Amino acid sequence: MAEYREIITKAVVAKGRKFTQSNHAITPQFQPSSILGCWIINHKYEARKVGKTVEVSGSFDINVWFSHHDNSKTSVATERIEYKDVIKLKYQDPDCLDDKQVATRVLQQPNCVEAIISKKGNKILVSTEREFIVEVIGETKVCVAIHEGKCTCDDDEEFGDELDDREFEEINPDFLVAHEKD
Repeated sequence: MAEYREIITKAVVAKGRKFTQSNHAITPQFQPSSILGCWIINHKYEARKVGKTVEVSGSFDINVWFSHHDNSKTSVATERIEYKDVIKLKYQDPDCLDDKQVATRVLQQPNCVEAIISKKGNKILVSTEREFIVEVIGETKVCVAIHEGKCTCDDDEEFGDELDDREFEEINPDFLVAHEKD
């Protein structure tokens, strides 16, 4: 019998990470006097492998709370933003057999860094940032050493999955009844 075996298994074969900053201009219904708050909600995304990159396509809503009419009224301007981040991959296993499965994790959800009124005063300029990490999972070969003889991991005696007579005698049959009376 050989001393080594090749096993085909799934493993992380490539990784990538990308931090993105972007600017967006929102045109509110009224000319803003001041910005009262800005937040990002409804973030959705999906990822797919394209060549030696992963494309993360997604969208989110920017909501800007602002005052208008000389700070006498407030409104919320909402705009849906769509994006596509292309993340370069660093391959750990260039000889993988299949690498179509992508695991994507958001390290930083899209958030507002700054929201200001434009110089002309008719738009709100919003700076955002987000960060993703992606892992490509593929089939690859690993080489394992074979040990002749009995495997020590087959020893079930260590786990003690059976109770002996002494342990049965220690069980209080009125345990549940005693707690119900309290």
